[in-house]
Amino acid sequence: MTLGSLADPGGENPRWIWRNGELVPWERATVHVNAVGHASVAAVFEGLKAYLAEDGRRLLVFRLDDHMRRLADSARLCRLALPYTPGELGLAVLELLRANQYRADTYLRPWIFAAGIIREQMVPADAPCETVIDSWAFRSRPPSGEGCRAAVSSWRRIGEASTPPRAKAFANYHNGRLAMIEARANGHDWPILLNERHKVSEGPGSCVALVRDGTVITPSLTSGVLDGLTRATVLDLLSELGVPTEVREVDRSELYLADELFFMGTAWEILPIAEIDGLPVGSTPGPVTKRLTEAYAALVRGTAAAHPEWLTELPL
Repeated sequence: MTLGSLADPGGENPRWIWRNGELVPWERATVHVNAVGHASVAAVFEGLKAYLAEDGRRLLVFRLDDHMRRLADSARLCRLALPYTPGELGLAVLELLRANQYRADTYLRPWIFAAGIIREQMVPADAPCETVIDSWAFRSRPPSGEGCRAAVSSWRRIGEASTPPRAKAFANYHNGRLAMIEARANGHDWPILLNERHKVSEGPGSCVALVRDGTVITPSLTSGVLDGLTRATVLDLLSELGVPTEVREVDRSELYLADELFFMGTAWEILPIAEIDGLPVGSTPGPVTKRLTEAYAALVRGTAAAHPEWLTELPL
């Protein structure tokens, strides 16, 4: 199952989209075609999920406050004027979920982009911006544990010397897009990018980790990775499960010697990697990946006692 197939293909567009402080009918939330180019270059966003609780009576928005704070951080890094506080944006997410009356797992994408038609070559700092929150039904990955085929990309991950990797900016994702196209052309599912120091960085929109001799190892934030909230969640869960972890620079060759490999991200959740550059990975999913997947699912569905502060409840 590809990530693209997780969006509900049979679902209709939502009735409402949140735009600049109010709910707007989805079909009326438009911009002029001449605004698209600059709006895409100078735009930051978040991706977060609301999960249907096991009892079927609540939606649980996972790490809402943290996602909204990261959106504000991305706007600051990209010099975009955000007229809302993270708390106000969090309330807007809940307002949108209520208005669209979701009763299933839902993906939400708040984003900020330069408003109007800009005739300058570059979007100036603190240009007037629009703030939008979109949403759609989203099928979470089945717990089958089926792994994907990964390959190390010839493209390098963007670095601090060119543009901030910590910013969740639409423009940054072109880097991962090119790597994904290359991987698919060569018969793989997803790429893993190295940074300018030839150390392991991340996947195209996900972080990556390996397991060696029972220890989970993941690249440091200085390796050009997004400061992923799923990555942070995984590190906390592994500590609570008693699994040792290392956060450090990772060599490419370590991928080939791993007992287990997995991607992790909001949309990806915990995605095992069964093959890397044509080499089979030990066991897929391995014992650590299985434990982690179960703990993550229990957490986001509200059946785990730990971390209630990460779940914002919306009764149905």
